[in-house]
Amino acid sequence: MITMASEKNISLVICTILILFILYNNNMISSAAAIPSNNSSKGEDIFGIKEIYPTRPDGREWFLNSEDPRSDGIFYITSDKNITKESDGSWLINSSEVRMNVDTPPGLSEWKNVEITGYARILSVIDPSKENDLAWFARSGIHSNKSPCEGTGLIGGIHTDGTVEWKKEILFREGYTDGRDKAKVVVDPIIGRWIGWKVVMYNTNNNSAVKMESYIDNKDTNYWVQVTNLTDNGGWSAKSSDEKFYSTSCNKPKDYILTNGGPIVTFRSDNLVWEFKDLSVREIQPFPHS
Repeated sequence: MITMASEKNISLVICTILILFILYNNNMISSAAAIPSNNSSKGEDIFGIKEIYPTRPDGREWFLNSEDPRSDGIFYITSDKNITKESDGSWLINSSEVRMNVDTPPGLSEWKNVEITGYARILSVIDPSKENDLAWFARSGIHSNKSPCEGTGLIGGIHTDGTVEWKKEILFREGYTDGRDKAKVVVDPIIGRWIGWKVVMYNTNNNSAVKMESYIDNKDTNYWVQVTNLTDNGGWSAKSSDEKFYSTSCNKPKDYILTNGGPIVTFRSDNLVWEFKDLSVREIQPFPHS
């Protein structure tokens, strides 16, 4: 026979279990929302590549036309460098200075908060005595001596020895900063094998600062690891002298923060022969915690 006291004890146990269950689940939900993992994206792009951040609602996306890259009227290569299609569907480019650009069509907003992705296989270094790297960058315009104020960019790069870093270009020629968040993240050189490289940038702190991240798929398996995490909220200055920097009359401080967008996104290389595929640019929706 169950006594009244026993019934009260059973009810107390059940209530305790229910309270613990609710607290546990609420904690799990809040933790998952607050700390997204590197691969917390909700989807993959048209090439089947994992996205770090989702595309912004009604955001613009661009994907390389694998059959004829130049046919979309948006993708172009500075100085019209030659590219050759390889048997595996990738494209070969051989030049000491490569600037492959994705433009903004007339009437559309400039690229700003973006995730830039591409796969590359470096075949050789043209001149081992010179610096060599791959770098994707955005918030950029035309780079020329005639319009130095437009020659801006946030540049996320990787060198052939596996060293990564970010640089900022506040204006053309005299507006480069030193590298930041520099680290050697890959033990083996990246020459002769496919890797994936992603750079991400988005404004934070009510558009007063910029968050920059980069990710690598080191084994060409669509497994992405974050290798840089940098915020520019001031103090990251051009390394040229005051005289040279201010001679351009661009009306920018030497530590100008590139919170503005830019019409051009660029896939860049210096001093390399390499193959590329699955290039993309997407306007992203950063997570609420950012």
